[in-house]
Amino acid sequence: MTRLPQIALLSDGRRLHLQDGPIDLILEARGPGGSVHAAYEAAAQRFTGLLDELCAELPELRAAAQERTSLTGVVARRMHAAVAPFAADGFITPMAAVAGSVAEEILGAMLGAAGLDQAYVNNGGDIALHLGTGEHFSIGLMDRPDRDGVMRAMRIDADDPVRGVATSGRHGRSFSLGIADAVTVLATTASQADAAATVIANAVDLPGHPAIIRRPACELQPDSDLGARLVTRHVGELSRNEIGAALESGAECARRLFDRGLIEGAVVRLCGDMLVIGAKDIEEQRARPVVLESAVA
Repeated sequence: MTRLPQIALLSDGRRLHLQDGPIDLILEARGPGGSVHAAYEAAAQRFTGLLDELCAELPELRAAAQERTSLTGVVARRMHAAVAPFAADGFITPMAAVAGSVAEEILGAMLGAAGLDQAYVNNGGDIALHLGTGEHFSIGLMDRPDRDGVMRAMRIDADDPVRGVATSGRHGRSFSLGIADAVTVLATTASQADAAATVIANAVDLPGHPAIIRRPACELQPDSDLGARLVTRHVGELSRNEIGAALESGAECARRLFDRGLIEGAVVRLCGDMLVIGAKDIEEQRARPVVLESAVA
């Protein structure tokens, strides 16, 4: 029998909360008539059993991505497709795109059930977007997702190709091989943004630096898809030149992905410094945009 997830409207009466095990979503839709209700019903129906689908193929999802796959689930195959472009460049598993792929699947269910003006599905900071004609969406960026304070903002318009936003780094929910406080990526889909954010965050690094403490991922989480690979646990004091060098390493990775058409832009942050890759303007915070980097509250 399929386990029933937690499904409830939040106190504002506009946003829907879906939670099942480690999957924790906040979604919101705007549209005519009963379209929002229909979209929320579809989201809840598709969400039920989704975690079980992923768990059924977990061993392959945690294995290094190969050119071919025997994965059968819709979300599992989307995860593999998102990471496949990076497989030749280094170790990556489909789990690097799990959050964005789940958000994308739920958004797709909503749009399949109703015509909406605007909608988003936020999976702990990895978000899938729908923007109808003339719509726009503002995103708040935090210098560190484990601290309060929206520091920058960006606006996504309906005419932009961006429909996915994701953030990775050593302060996030998953382990990171790099030292970035946060790397936020804009891409055409949430699954692509999720995979690329992981890759870029891993590239923000100073290998062998004595101020950086690392531990085997399997010692911290026995079933981690990273196995014995060293993940960052603490970053001590770094000089301005060292911070700049680590940021540039990540920025160079982001530029390559941008040139390959895999991302639409990225923001790389470390120790209060920031580099922006791509054409999207990053503004000083003025309004109250939706914050996409912190865990859903």
